[in-house]
Amino acid sequence: MHFFRDCEVCGNEVNVDMSRCPFCESKLHFTSPGPKIMHREINLKQGMPTVEQALGRFERRLEQAQQERCRVLTLIHGYGSSGRGGVIREEIREKLQYLKYRKEINDVITGEHFSVSNGPGRNLLRRFPFLRQHRDLNKGNRGITLVVL
Repeated sequence: MHFFRDCEVCGNEVNVDMSRCPFCESKLHFTSPGPKIMHREINLKQGMPTVEQALGRFERRLEQAQQERCRVLTLIHGYGSSGRGGVIREEIREKLQYLKYRKEINDVITGEHFSVSNGPGRNLLRRFPFLRQHRDLNKGNRGITLVVL
């Protein structure tokens, strides 16, 4: 008889006897089961907030997602009303790079690199196959950023 659990990294079902996930190749550490959310979308531009308001919303929702054991966030920050790149987009991405440097998040993939033909996008899809259904895959959307927690 075989027993299966979900890989804590990619969410795919794997045999509990395995030491590495065959999908994402991460080392398997099965912990006690609990509610887990694989993906959450956060709209940071809703209501046309200031940069400070958007950053505050991001920090609150990031903390909530981490508590919920969410694996991937899609941040909708927009590309700016001028069409040249918005301040919220720039500030959020700068904050994400800082959090990645501090190892508080695992990875950041910009919307323009979220593609099956791009290295970071391809790696993300290998780890999290459910993202193949994401509406922005292969769109080059500069108004979003994906975050791996």
